[in-house]
Amino acid sequence: MTTPLDPDMFDPVCPSNAMPIQIGDKWTGMVVLCLEGGPRRFSELKAPLRGITPKVLTQTLRAMERDGLVTRTAYDENPPRVEYELTPLGRSLLTLVAAARAWSRDHLPALLRAREAHDAAPGRPLRV
Repeated sequence: MTTPLDPDMFDPVCPSNAMPIQIGDKWTGMVVLCLEGGPRRFSELKAPLRGITPKVLTQTLRAMERDGLVTRTAYDENPPRVEYELTPLGRSLLTLVAAARAWSRDHLPALLRAREAHDAAPGRPLRV
């Protein structure tokens, strides 16, 4: 049995949308981190991924399965139980995610300042 995921493992004020390094989509890197400790059920993944809708989490997991990053195991039980687990290919992303997080810790404030300055420059259209 794996330890429960910390619902606060992703800081809600973290400007992860601003990070220029993206794996898959907005959520894939975070799902990889959630699965680092072993298989998880859908409901377990939702706890730390506040802000993700069930539809988007389903789409993300399906895309990750298609890309060979996760396996989906459905157990013939009542109620049905499904678990998601990183494949070796998915595990190989952990190094990349760690590098992106380290880069962000060092450079994200400067990147955000540059964006603000650019967007505030006269004659620049407002960012949508």
